[in-house]
Amino acid sequence: MASLLAACGRERTGGPGDTLSRRAAEPPSYQAAESLSGQAAESPTIVFLGTSLTAGLGLDLDSAYPALLQRKLDSARLRYSVVNAGVSGESSAGALRRIDWILRQTPAILVIESGANDALRGQDPDTIRANIQAMIDRTRARAPGARIVLAGMEAMPNLGSRYVRHFRGIFPALARANQVALIPFLLDGVGGIDSLNQQDGIHPNAAGARVVADNVWKVLVPLVE
Repeated sequence: MASLLAACGRERTGGPGDTLSRRAAEPPSYQAAESLSGQAAESPTIVFLGTSLTAGLGLDLDSAYPALLQRKLDSARLRYSVVNAGVSGESSAGALRRIDWILRQTPAILVIESGANDALRGQDPDTIRANIQAMIDRTRARAPGARIVLAGMEAMPNLGSRYVRHFRGIFPALARANQVALIPFLLDGVGGIDSLNQQDGIHPNAAGARVVADNVWKVLVPLVE
């Protein structure tokens, strides 16, 4: 796990991930949501709120795992529209600041992938947990019919075993307390495997993104069928 998240919070400039992260960060440029407006009128949306792992840093937009999930939904003839709201380098506090705007779409399902960048900076796990809890609370207040999925993440071992345990425990504890679906570890089967990651050793490549999509799909299927 030493290299899993080492650069997850770095925002590159000039690359495909930088363009995508700006799109999701700024409401006027939220192209994904706008492009789905016609389809969303006929089908419910699944919004993925996340970091560079969700944004697909270093990948083409259609190779990021949310896009792969859209194809899985289409193949299964499940009429949902996926919106990628990932932002490279975003902390849980940043995601919390964005969530009211994101919830204007009233998603049918909100997938929250947050906290990894906080861990990179050694932020207090209790603060991370409070931020994610606030996202859940705001979702239930503004979109009470939305189902919530929480993506579990891991902290780097060099932060110490106590921190790693505390951080890892955030996600199952929140899932239990709020009775929401949990993806135990988003990067299961991908993290630390060179052949499934880009040269930075952190972000999944196209093959790795397919494994991540499978991890999410296992949890998503019961909510959409």
